[in-house]
Order: sequence, then structure tokens, then C-alpha cells
Amino acid sequence: MGTSADSDEGDSGQLGASPTRISTPELRLEAWRALTWTSVVGLVVLAVYISQSLLVIFGALVFASMVDGGARLLGRVLHVRRGWRIGIVLLGATAFLAWLSFFAGSQISQEAAEFPSIVEEQAQRVFAWMREQGLQIDINTAQNMVNQAVSGFGTVTRALGGLLGGLTTLVLILIIGIYLVIEPRLYERGVAWMLPKARRAEFFHTASRMGFTMRRLMAGRLVGMVFEGVFTYVALLAYGLVTGDPIPMAALLAILTGLLAFVPNIGAVISGALMTLVGFSGGVEMGIYTIVVYFAVQNIDGYFVIPMIARKTVDLAPALVLAMQLIMGILFGVLGLFLADPLLAMIKVALEERARAKDAEDASALRDASLEEVNPA
Repeated sequence: MGTSADSDEGDSGQLGASPTRISTPELRLEAWRALTWTSVVGLVVLAVYISQSLLVIFGALVFASMVDGGARLLGRVLHVRRGWRIGIVLLGATAFLAWLSFFAGSQISQEAAEFPSIVEEQAQRVFAWMREQGLQIDINTAQNMVNQAVSGFGTVTRALGGLLGGLTTLVLILIIGIYLVIEPRLYERGVAWMLPKARRAEFFHTASRMGFTMRRLMAGRLVGMVFEGVFTYVALLAYGLVTGDPIPMAALLAILTGLLAFVPNIGAVISGALMTLVGFSGGVEMGIYTIVVYFAVQNIDGYFVIPMIARKTVDLAPALVLAMQLIMGILFGVLGLFLADPLLAMIKVALEERARAKDAEDASALRDASLEEVNPA
């Protein structure tokens, strides 16, 4: 028996290390790198696969930040519990949407139905003017271009209708956003629990900074939307009061201008094109006036409203914002286009906070090294 045990011990000593153990440090490091990159690629593939769901969650975060910002603003004048302030904000938003739906149903829908005919009429005028200037334009080609333009607007209308008709996505964003705004600390602690203990303090600081930036960004966006919508409506209405020839679709143009102000760069171009198109349908003088109104709105918003907001929020380069909008618009459609700017702002805040934390770690390590040199053990 003893001989057998000795024999077994000798055999086990000759077997060597397990094949799952990498004894060479260089190979172990390379294996760890390969595992890390494989995990990163797997997470990227998973993120792409569930990207639509992640975008809905981010939309809920944006909605929650807007409600939270409104509740904080009410807290300056109403000294009531936070739950009551959140309820007041949600009730006010619901009342506004109900009024807007009623107003749109009674007036705007009729004006919107006339839009394709205005597009076709204005396009025919442009082609006729070009022919008068000596440009050789085939009338059939022109008609095809007009029909394509009208069908294009119809496609956009159907796309917007499909977006508005996607009640499931909208309801999910609202429900998730309400849950988040009611108990934000609960979900922050849940995410922090999954992180290493050494990174939790940094996560809480970054999350707080992101929330602050998001609230300011959305507050500024809402201020810009209200300003552009109200200013456009007053300016277009004033033309009709002075000349006696009201600009058609003034209310529709004002609402579209205000809604499109949520999307920087692209929204301004679209609203300006629509306003000018409708303006020239009433004559050259009316068209020139709509151009003046458009530039007045954009200049006041660009030189006064946006700079005041940008000083208190994250400052984003216009070219970077436009590139992000194009990418998100291609990948996720209208919803991605609307959320591109907030997402870019959050990415920038996260990178800035990570760089700040890394600089602090490097400074601490350098200070510790200096102390060891001065006071060796």
C-alpha cells in the first residue's frame, strides 16, 4: 500500500501543470489581452443587437431629466414634497399636449393637407422662371421632379405618422422615464453595485455631472423651442395684421419651427425651407418677409439664446453635432436624430470626467513617489 501511494505521488509529480494554466508570463499576458478584446467585441455586438432598446432607455433618461429639471425649478417657489412637484410637471405637460392636439386637430390638420399642393405649385413656378431665363428644362423632367418632391414629402409625412403612431415606443419611454424620475437614487445604486468598489465614487460623481448637464441642456432646448415658436408665430401674424394679407399656415409653421428647434442645425434648415416655401406661395413680398423672419429668429437664437445656454451646459462643436445627427439619423431614423445631441453631450461629459479622474490618479501617484524619495523607509 505504501509503495502504491509513493508510486501515485511520483506519477502525479511527473504529470506537470494543468493545461488550463499558462506558466509563461508573456503568454499569460497575451491570453488576457485576447480575452479582453474578445469581450469588448462581444459587448459591441450585443450593444448593436439591442441598440434600439438602449435608445429607448436613453430616451427615457432624457424625458426623466426634463421632468426632474421642472420639479427642481418648481422647488424654488413651491416648498412641497418632490413627488407633488413631479406630479405638477407631468400634469402640466399632459394639459399642454392635450391643448396642442385639440388645436392641431381643429386647425393645423387642414393646413397640413394643403402643403403638397403648395409644393407642386411653387416648383412649377420655379421651373417656369428658369425657362424664362433661357435655361433648357424639359417640362416632362420638371413634372417628374415635382412629382418626386411631392411624393417625398408624402413619405416624410408617413414616416412622421408612423413615429407618432408607434405608441408602444412612446409609452415605454414615458413609463420608464417616470419610474426613473420618481426614484433616481435606487437605479444609480443598482448600477454602482455592479461596478468595482474602487470605481463607485467616480461613477456617482460622473452620474451627478451627467444629470446636471442633461437638465441644463434640456432646459435650454425647451427655452429655444418656445422662443422660436412664439417669435415665429407673432412675426407671421403681424404681417397679416399690417398688410391685411395673412400668411397661410402661420400656426403650423410656428409649431413646426418650435418642434424642429429641438434638433440643432438640421431643424433650422428644414423649418427655414418650409417657411420660405409657404411664404412665396403668397407672393414675392410675403416670401421675402418670411426669409427675414427666419434669419431674425435664427440670429437672435444663435447669438443670444444659445450662447447663454452653452455657457451653463456642455459646449459642443457644430460639426461634431451634425456628424452625430447624420449617423444617428441613418441608424435609428427620426428618434435617433432627436437624441443625437443629448447622447453626444453625455459621451463628452463621461470622457471629460474620466480624464479628470485619470489626471487625479496620476497626480496622486506622483506625489506619493515624491514623498517616498524624500522620506525613504
